Amino acid sequence: MSLYTRRMTGETPNTNNRNAPRVIALMNQKGGVGKTTTTVNLAAALARQGQRTLVIDLDPQAHATLHLGVDPASLESSVYDVILSPDAEIAGAIREIRENLWVLPAETDLAAIENELQTAQDRNQRLINAISVVSDRFDAVLIDCPPALGLLTLNALASAGEVLIPMQAHFLALQGVSKLLETVTLVRQSLNNDLSVLGVVLCMHEKQTTLSQEVVADLEDFFASASGTEVAWSNARVLSPPIRRNIKLAECPSFGQTIFEYAPTAAGAQDYTDLALSLLGKAKAEDTQPESIPVQDETNQATPDVPKPAEPKPDAEAKVEVEPKPAAQPKAQPADQIEQPRQHNQPSNIQSYTPSPYGDPYPDFRV
Repeated sequence: MSLYTRRMTGETPNTNNRNAPRVIALMNQKGGVGKTTTTVNLAAALARQGQRTLVIDLDPQAHATLHLGVDPASLESSVYDVILSPDAEIAGAIREIRENLWVLPAETDLAAIENELQTAQDRNQRLINAISVVSDRFDAVLIDCPPALGLLTLNALASAGEVLIPMQAHFLALQGVSKLLETVTLVRQSLNNDLSVLGVVLCMHEKQTTLSQEVVADLEDFFASASGTEVAWSNARVLSPPIRRNIKLAECPSFGQTIFEYAPTAAGAQDYTDLALSLLGKAKAEDTQPESIPVQDETNQATPDVPKPAEPKPDAEAKVEVEPKPAAQPKAQPADQIEQPRQHNQPSNIQSYTPSPYGDPYPDFRV
């Protein structure tokens, strides 16, 4: 029985079944928020923890494919063929990247898939039916969604059990989350009644700024208010740790490598490792290190005898010290030529902050 058939018949998926991998769609309708970076590096971190992980690139830009070192121009088969034709073999399109990590690559032809399937009755279920064929091979499937709501995103949401939202702690990104949750609600009502929001992962995060602190507080309050309700995000949370801004994360795609091959000691590698451990319900990496050797108390220990250096013998002839001449004092300037310090009541080049006439910049989420 396929994953789609099981959902449509109302049967509860068995998470202990090896035929039912954990399928997570990483989605944000706003581009440039770290979605592809999180998909690839989180998948690599899960693979390093022994999870057999498949990355599905649903973005026609094929950025996740390039990030993993696969040239879209060299592909004989891709996710485009798998979605276009139900008879296409998904196993032949999947490429192994390294131990425990595979990718179903994308190509630019994927941009035309919506027009080619506009009359197909099962156009929103093509991906989930393909995943069910190879579901026993993987423990986790991460889907990199395009930054738009269309056929490809609907296929991802119909296939997934959870939605992970990468975002920056900015006001416009906060507004986008409201629209995204509205989309999840509609998909849950029509295509996938098991779909839920796992949470938000903060990317390129700068926790010291006031803006990011306010946005994070608003997100946490919003998710807390939904706890115990029937909405798709009733169990969602702001995932920890946030992904700190790290230039190495921006550099590694140009080498076709994940952060773990390119800069394994960088902050980005540590953050994605801890995020993967958090999703797996394990302790963070720093908590798994062996305990340090306790430092002995040195207050009661005897101080070793250290020989004192011999005092130098005085010279037979003492040198005469010459007192330095006092520095020349600058000439006093007239009072009218001395620059006076700026007083607080004087005009400044920095404009004072004026509250926005449009009210609170962080409105409540309402779907």
